Amino acid sequence: MTTRIVTDNGTPIQVFGSPEAPRGLIVLQEAFGITDHIREVSQRFAHEGYYVAAPELFHRVGSPEFGYDDYASVAPAMASLNPDGLAEDLTGAATFLNAAGYPNASIGVVGYCMGGSVAFYADTLGLVGAAATFYGGGVATGRFGLAPLVELAASLRAPWLGLYGDLDQGIPPEDVEALRTAASASHVTTEIVRYPNANHGFNCDARPAAYNADASADATQRTLEFFAANLTVK
Repeated sequence: MTTRIVTDNGTPIQVFGSPEAPRGLIVLQEAFGITDHIREVSQRFAHEGYYVAAPELFHRVGSPEFGYDDYASVAPAMASLNPDGLAEDLTGAATFLNAAGYPNASIGVVGYCMGGSVAFYADTLGLVGAAATFYGGGVATGRFGLAPLVELAASLRAPWLGLYGDLDQGIPPEDVEALRTAASASHVTTEIVRYPNANHGFNCDARPAAYNADASADATQRTLEFFAANLTVK
């Protein structure tokens, strides 16, 4: 069951799981909004022992959800994002979890596609104890008014895990390797895993052309292990 609340700073979030769970988690949407897939992902994390908050990053334009082939509608919604608004929404989600008893060291953040880039940004804000990025773009050229991830990497403040597919035409392996180098120079633990036969969106079972079951299962398990190793229990 999903509960929707609006935080004190005006960020709507969808909530999954129990506040008695050992750890908190912020789940960040794809460019298509908080779709049924993202809700299912959030529920799966809740079953793994997380109290999940999924902020509606498109709430300033009505929190739309788009079909996976509706790229024309996606672009204007993505254009509504900017660093200040993202920081406000991330802070709203983290503060909600703080109020439920989770210190920042017990909160993780995971994002997919567009949300993967935002999860990287969240790591630089000091709001979470660990972060995971599934095929987040903006590696060499910044998005949403943010610096490229290779430049943001110096500001990482918590352990970070990056998960990328080598067949992703928008994020070529050379960009991923540049990000690996930049992230490894930060002062926190970082790791990148590449999947040779995976494309962009490989975790999304609602997109048959992109979904890679083996990569999805491995990446999800690695994410759970990464959070277990790097997040405290409240």
